[in-house]
Amino acid sequence: MEIDFNEYQLRCELRGHEDDVRGICVCGNERIATSSRDKTVRLWSQDPSEKRKFVSSKILLGHTSFVGPIAWIPPNDEFTEGGVVSGGMDTLVLVWDLKSGEKVQTLKGHSLQVTSITLDNGDIVSSSVDCTLRRWRNGQSVETWEAHKAPIQAVIKLPSGELVTGSSDTTLKLWRGKTCLHTFNGHAGLLFIIFRHILMFMLSLYNIDFECADTVRGLAVMAGLGVLSSSHDGWGFISEHTFKSNQYCIPALHQNNILCFTCFYWYSSLRLWAVSGQVLMEMVGHTAIVYSVDSHASGLIVSGSEDRFAKIWKDGVCVQSIEHPGCVWDAKFMENGDIVTACSDGVVRIWTVHPDNIADQLERDLYASELSQYKTSRKRVGGLKLEELPGLEALKIPGTSDGQTKVVREGDNGVAYAWNMPEQKWDKIGEVVDGPEESGRAFHDGVQYDYGQFPVVPLHSLLALSSSDSFLINFYFCGSVFDVDIGDGMPIRKLPYNRSDNPYDVADKWLLKENLPLSFREQIVQFILQNTGQKDVTFDASFRDPYTGANAYVPGQPSRTSDASAKPTFKHIPKKGMLGFDTAQFDGILKKITEFNSALQSDQEKQNLSLTELDVSRLGAIVKILKDTSHYHSSKFADADISLLLNLLRSWPISMIFPVIDLVRMIVLHPDGATMLHKHFQAENDILMEVIKKVTSNSSIPANLLTSIRTVTNLFKNSCYYGWLQKHRSEVLDAFSSCSSSPNKNLQLSYSTLILNYAVLLIESKDQEGQYQVLSAALEIAEEGNVEVDSKFRALVAVGSLMLEGLVKKAALDFDVLSIAKAAKASKEAKLAEIGSDIELVAKQS
Repeated sequence: MEIDFNEYQLRCELRGHEDDVRGICVCGNERIATSSRDKTVRLWSQDPSEKRKFVSSKILLGHTSFVGPIAWIPPNDEFTEGGVVSGGMDTLVLVWDLKSGEKVQTLKGHSLQVTSITLDNGDIVSSSVDCTLRRWRNGQSVETWEAHKAPIQAVIKLPSGELVTGSSDTTLKLWRGKTCLHTFNGHAGLLFIIFRHILMFMLSLYNIDFECADTVRGLAVMAGLGVLSSSHDGWGFISEHTFKSNQYCIPALHQNNILCFTCFYWYSSLRLWAVSGQVLMEMVGHTAIVYSVDSHASGLIVSGSEDRFAKIWKDGVCVQSIEHPGCVWDAKFMENGDIVTACSDGVVRIWTVHPDNIADQLERDLYASELSQYKTSRKRVGGLKLEELPGLEALKIPGTSDGQTKVVREGDNGVAYAWNMPEQKWDKIGEVVDGPEESGRAFHDGVQYDYGQFPVVPLHSLLALSSSDSFLINFYFCGSVFDVDIGDGMPIRKLPYNRSDNPYDVADKWLLKENLPLSFREQIVQFILQNTGQKDVTFDASFRDPYTGANAYVPGQPSRTSDASAKPTFKHIPKKGMLGFDTAQFDGILKKITEFNSALQSDQEKQNLSLTELDVSRLGAIVKILKDTSHYHSSKFADADISLLLNLLRSWPISMIFPVIDLVRMIVLHPDGATMLHKHFQAENDILMEVIKKVTSNSSIPANLLTSIRTVTNLFKNSCYYGWLQKHRSEVLDAFSSCSSSPNKNLQLSYSTLILNYAVLLIESKDQEGQYQVLSAALEIAEEGNVEVDSKFRALVAVGSLMLEGLVKKAALDFDVLSIAKAAKASKEAKLAEIGSDIELVAKQS
């Protein structure tokens, strides 16, 4: 089918952001606003001297973490040149006046990241990972409701006035006010074939419906038709029945000797829905998460994806794919049909079909060169960058064993050679395709294997599954990850292998996973052995069929009972137990209290606040008990001791209370002291929360912040405070949130420790809402560029633990946690690299 379509070409590049560009807002005909991980919103205006270009005209500063959604306020009486509304990871919605470039409203209410913003007759409607929608009017929250049971990723307004939301729960919902009119069930797969292997070697093809739902990431209005949605539906599989993607279909002979099995596939889709909920059209073509979708009056659709392409669709067909040097976070149409894209390389690009606006040849050549360099820099062969491979001269050096492999650079490709010992020469195997980009070793299902990938090169032999040529498995040597091509258009399968593995164990598990007959195990084992240079190997057949309980059979070896299947091992997660701050300079604390007391005594207006000699003596006795840690099990505090400290917290000037808070911090770690404090907190109108609010509302005294946050952190060391900590979780985290971006490294570390302790507690209590808040706070720390190493490490441990044992793994993936993990893995600090690997492994687990 031919479609009349003019291809888009580069118009111009907008450079200025210092990190990923996350959001785009078209502001009329001549201006564009963009948001970024660099915590800024930038306004770009058409260059008066060269109309096809845009220049940065304003930088809007106010968010404390990365900025995502932005929406345009057309000019009105209040905003004579228009305005912009932005939302961020910091949970804030900010309103900007574009005439002055100033922030005019700060809207606080969401407890987690703001994910989307739309305007509704002068109101602002925002969605959040906290599962709520909020309506704001004149700077105030006038309405809020839980719209989904999972994070809301997008919200739009229809021309008819209703709202539509998309969520991680895989659904879209249509709203009139707070009433849900209709729920559109989440994204599902297309029609795919069932592949059947018949013992008489006849092939039959069937069309079967299959659903594999996942997060709805983007929404847009398609004028006159309905709603567009984008999703990352993920892996699914097809069988003669509809299965969930995490289930198995056991290979079995049915009547007429038909063997049924499933096949796996990956897809990410766009859908066009009628307002009634009917799917009018489904568009499949992206190979990774589709983050955004938009439409134009011409009928064109544009989508942006993690696969680095902005795809343009017409009548349900992809008519152009525009490649970028990074993830395409957002894509929007301008009124004239030009397309604006936001890329993870920090550059905004405009693409056009209008001849007068196309960039000159030099600019286009420079972009093509940039794209080529990007792909080359990321291309890995055998786990090494292509540019780091040796040249052909490396083949002058003889091999050391028969079958030894070597990869060399030939032009823009890597080529694999094998050492032929009898003939003393290197035999060319073939061209090597790209291996995993993030590691020097191959990954499969979250597990790292010995060598980088060497696909897809046909070997001299094909391994037949049967005596007939009508059904073949073609193996391609991939170092330690084999690509298995079943043929007939079925997806390539991965067969991972390490030299330390039991080949029979690997073969059995793989056949079960891929739903292939177990009778082929010996042929697969022999292929593995032949192509990994192994001979005379003794195997441990400690394998158990997960369905039948049978052990693996190794010729000449006795059967054995099975061992538990190996679980992934992690270096730093899950975190168990609570951290605290258990050292103190008691003499310095007493000295500072005495100093402040002398100041009060010399001030006639405040003399009544000063300590008596008896009070000073009592403080000395408190310190003596705290110093004697060897008798913590038996020493006791008098009720008057605790009352004295709490009275000082209430009555002394705020600038003088930090040494008193420091004493309370240490009393919390004393068994009797912790119990007595807890009783007083319960009986005295929660003085602890009162103190927290007092010191955090006046953050000009860092010592107050430091001692109070460490006091709260130490509460986790005694289970009697768990109820209080959970009850006040939101208030406590909000109160201390400014510590995450503080230049004071001690405050950073204290806040990260507080977050980590909360993660451990909320995992144990299975508090999903609390886990969402802690995850958001931990990711905010992890994304900060100027965070001290230990602080970042503890925040990442919290993230990893929440993903592994908590209830928020899906939310973490929606937060793009893999990018954070990859950045940590690249760190020179060993523990950051290790926790980055832990998180990456958790993310890849099913």
